[in-house]
Amino acid sequence: MKAAAHPDLRLLPSIDELLRDPEMEELAGQNGRAAVLDAARNALKDLRSAILASHIDPALITARVANLPSAVRQNLQSSLAFSLCSVINATGVILHTNLGRAPLGEAALQHVVEVARGYSNLEFDLASGERGKRDVHVSRLFAKLLNTAERDISTIVVNNNAAAVLLTLNALAEGGEVIVSRGELVEIGGSFRIPDVMTKSGAVLREVGTTNRTRIGDYEHAISDRTKLLLRVHRSNFQIVGFTEQPSLEELAALGRKHNIPVMEDLGSGELFDVREVGIHGEPMIAASVRAGIDVVTYSGDKLLGGPQAGLISGAPELVAKIRGNPLFRALRVDKMFYAALEATLLAYLRENYDAIPTLRMMRMSEEELQRRAEQIAQHLKSSQVEVLVVESRSVLGGGSAPGATLPSRALAATIRGLTPDALLTHLRQWETPIIARVENDRVLLDLRTVQPSQDATITAALRANLAEG
Repeated sequence: MKAAAHPDLRLLPSIDELLRDPEMEELAGQNGRAAVLDAARNALKDLRSAILASHIDPALITARVANLPSAVRQNLQSSLAFSLCSVINATGVILHTNLGRAPLGEAALQHVVEVARGYSNLEFDLASGERGKRDVHVSRLFAKLLNTAERDISTIVVNNNAAAVLLTLNALAEGGEVIVSRGELVEIGGSFRIPDVMTKSGAVLREVGTTNRTRIGDYEHAISDRTKLLLRVHRSNFQIVGFTEQPSLEELAALGRKHNIPVMEDLGSGELFDVREVGIHGEPMIAASVRAGIDVVTYSGDKLLGGPQAGLISGAPELVAKIRGNPLFRALRVDKMFYAALEATLLAYLRENYDAIPTLRMMRMSEEELQRRAEQIAQHLKSSQVEVLVVESRSVLGGGSAPGATLPSRALAATIRGLTPDALLTHLRQWETPIIARVENDRVLLDLRTVQPSQDATITAALRANLAEG
């Protein structure tokens, strides 16, 4: 037997009645009938659920029915709002994977807008009037930055370093063996494992050595007529310390030349700026690998390089040409906006204008500047309800770069009466421009190394607003 309908549901208008409301017709004209129809159905569904869940006075139902156009408008605004938005990174993690890694500099953003607004010479040679190749826009810059007067270097771009590794392995070693040390069979974020990508590439993994010690003789003893590639993988997101050994890049390169086998290195982060200048050690530079004789190097664009997400493949022109000719390249290549952002970033390197690259600017920021900014914000937030202290902090590179390395920083340690640390974190995330911070010792810490100076006023306003609520 069918259950009787709730009598109060008869107070609800039909969807057609609701859409005939003049305000709904206006909304449909502005946002499209389909979007308004979906929002109206959701608003009616919410009210119907409220009626069925508990007893609501008919007068209140009538009032909510009269307010349905407003509820539809709110539902519509929520459904049509951008999901991807800008946030303020106050975590102290410079290359925060969850927050989009390296932010782009102003010149890069302007070049992206300029190129994306209309047509461009992405694959058109302006000198000859013939079809060109998109690689030319950045390959010429990489050749200069890698300072390789003694050898020619070509560079191509795909959508990330995982793609660069997959493509290179497939192009150079499909059906053959790739020799790699056991201590370099790494896993990075998203369960990306070297053995798995090796399988997907069609190459066969040949492990040599042990987890902590691998010698050049281990590689040489494993070489056979099936060997197509020697692979070095930089352990970018962890360290092996103590009783360890691995051959130098020069030794690997010499072994490859001896047996006429290409040598590939997966650098991961990719470093053009020498981070030893800011006290960070253990991150290999791309140019050093090239000078050591490595045939092909793969690395990321949105980590230490400070550009857009990209996978870069640099190396001997004949090998890079072979990789570029692989059918996977077209599936993995990037568009004009990536090239524009990458080109502008590389030009900043050539000009040695490191402060134009936000990632490098953050790494190079002095403790004195951070202290001054933190004290200014704290001064604006003096209150009996809040304790905002300037404390020493340690920032990290993040993004799988320089594990264990930290940079001295300054943070605001905020405690607001009436708000737990988690509640304050939630309030900050819900600010007009969301602010992402961290909790240490029951205090919310906002590390200013990863906060742009232009965002200090937003930090101040958000904390002051929470003071009033607390």
